[in-house]
This record gives sequence, C-alpha cells and structure tokens, in this order.
Amino acid sequence: MRRSLMTITLLAMFCSAAIAGPKEDAFQVVERWGKAFTEADVETVVGLYSSDAVFMGTGTKTIVTKTEDIRKYFQTALLGNRRFVASVVDSSVVALSDTVIVVTALDKLAATTDGKTQDLFGRLTFVVAKRDSAWKIVHFHRSAMPN
Repeated sequence: MRRSLMTITLLAMFCSAAIAGPKEDAFQVVERWGKAFTEADVETVVGLYSSDAVFMGTGTKTIVTKTEDIRKYFQTALLGNRRFVASVVDSSVVALSDTVIVVTALDKLAATTDGKTQDLFGRLTFVVAKRDSAWKIVHFHRSAMPN
C-alpha cells in the first residue's frame, strides 16, 4: 500500500510538471524571488536575474543594469535592521512568447523594525525570459502604491 501511494505521488508530480507551461514556469521565478526576499537571501535573489537585467527597485533613482549594483541594492535593503515578509496580493501573467513572460502584480511587504510592523503596498513588474534552459528575470520594476 505504501509503495502504491508513493508511486501515485511521483506520477502526480511528473504529470503536473509536464502540464505546466511557460506562464507557470516563469511565475515560479517570481515565487522564488519572494521567498528569497523574505529570507533576506541576497545571493539567491540576485541569482534569479539575468546578467543583462534592467532593474528599478522602489528606492533606486537610476536605471540599474549591472549585477553588482543589483546586489548592492539588496544588501542595503535586506541586510539592515528591517525585516520583510513579501507576498503577492494580486497578479496577472501574460505570455509574450514561449520564452518571455510578463508578470504584473500588486504586493505587500510587511516591514518590521524594532518589533513594529508596517504594511507597505506596491506595484511590481517582472519580465521573465528563458535563457538557455533557465528562466531569469530580465526586467524588474517596483514602485510604492500611490495614496
């Protein structure tokens, strides 16, 4: 019985992976980004970006195009005394092709400093593209939700 259950579980995993399309595969990058952001895992966050990514974070004042500058942004944002829990509130996923996906989302960052938590809402755009065999973020923009 246990072996049958394990076989069914493995088959379900393989079937769902086979059914997943570009939209689902690309959205997994956004989910991994949110998890790594929440864990303050700078290297994992940065590793999700392509080497030619264009980046505009909430606090950037310029268009960022260098991986090292993306790393510096997240080191400053995530490794200070403020902790974040990132969550997508709503999203839309559009396939521009089999290898380019646009994810537009509303997010909530629960930011905790000195034991006090404040919810920060924002607007996100990810362009995720297949590079070789991996999905990578090629464009990122986040802005604060207007009042």
